[in-house]
Amino acid sequence: DSPPTHGHIGGMPDTSPADPQLAAATRLQAQRIARVLLAVGLVLLGLFILESFLRALAWAGILVIATAPLFRRAEARFPPGRHNLLLPLLFTLGTTLIVIVPLVLVGIQAGHEARVIAALVADAREHGIPMPDMLTRLPVFQAQASAWWAANLADPEDARTLLGRLDTELMQTGRSIGARVLHNAILFAFAMVTMFFLYRDGPALSVQMSTAGLRLFGPHGERVALQIVASIHGTVDGLVLVGLGVGFLLGIGYWVAGVPHSVLLGSATAVGAMLPMGATVVLAIASLLVLAAGKTAAAAVLAGVGMVVIFVADHFIRPALIGGATKLPFLWVLLGILGGVETCGLLGLFLGPAVMAALILLWREWVGDGRTDPT
Repeated sequence: DSPPTHGHIGGMPDTSPADPQLAAATRLQAQRIARVLLAVGLVLLGLFILESFLRALAWAGILVIATAPLFRRAEARFPPGRHNLLLPLLFTLGTTLIVIVPLVLVGIQAGHEARVIAALVADAREHGIPMPDMLTRLPVFQAQASAWWAANLADPEDARTLLGRLDTELMQTGRSIGARVLHNAILFAFAMVTMFFLYRDGPALSVQMSTAGLRLFGPHGERVALQIVASIHGTVDGLVLVGLGVGFLLGIGYWVAGVPHSVLLGSATAVGAMLPMGATVVLAIASLLVLAAGKTAAAAVLAGVGMVVIFVADHFIRPALIGGATKLPFLWVLLGILGGVETCGLLGLFLGPAVMAALILLWREWVGDGRTDPT
């Protein structure tokens, strides 16, 4: 009789010694897949629950990142105590005041101008709106414009009808704006609370995020995160600081040229300067107001000087600040701003360039361009 053949049962290979290892490997793989699916599901569920607060969280993160260098200097000069509460609280209140005080001042000025406009509307209802001299000096369409004004605004009854329709639309718009202001105020309060905890726990959170990024993406993850932070710093400097500078300079120009409501228009210019062509639109309105007052030379000088200021800010100062911090070409800075505003509103001003900077960094690493290691 031939000896029994080990490892064969019924003519089939015997895999019984390897079965426990294979089963353990299968269970381990299944557990990993289950953990990944559970993590993805929980993240999606968390995003769904926090959907209404994501903008507030993003604003808090942007403001904390923008002021982080000052916070670190303050921590180095005044080391935090045992509970580390004073500096985060002071920086939270300080950042809040920087955001709120300009809005309050603009609101006060707008309220004053609203009372003046209300008085003008009341007078227009009673006596009609007299035809401005500017219409009689138009080079073209002078007769058509004068005839339309006389038919719709010069007569008190016609002006009352037109302003009545305008009042209804303004009332509906006012209710909508009031609801949005209340909603945004609640979100801003939540952002303040988030800022406090980000200031307080920022170092620990930064280490945790760096560790998580290193485990998930390797060295590339940390470089992308640093690029996003640098982009936010550059965007804050390039948009906010440059916008405030443009608004301040043109506000002085409005006051010198005799533009009515110069403070309100200067504030609108500062906000508009953060958007493509925004400052140009406000400047055009201010120049037309001066022209309507019969000051042709002042309007021309204001328009010329204002365009020079805006051109220098948009084509030299802003690209140097944003592109220098992110190594991002100006075209991609512009696309990031425009696309960000279109998608996320004002928040997109900062998120758009940051996302574009991260994409450009990944592209440069992929093709081996730049100083970064393509591997």
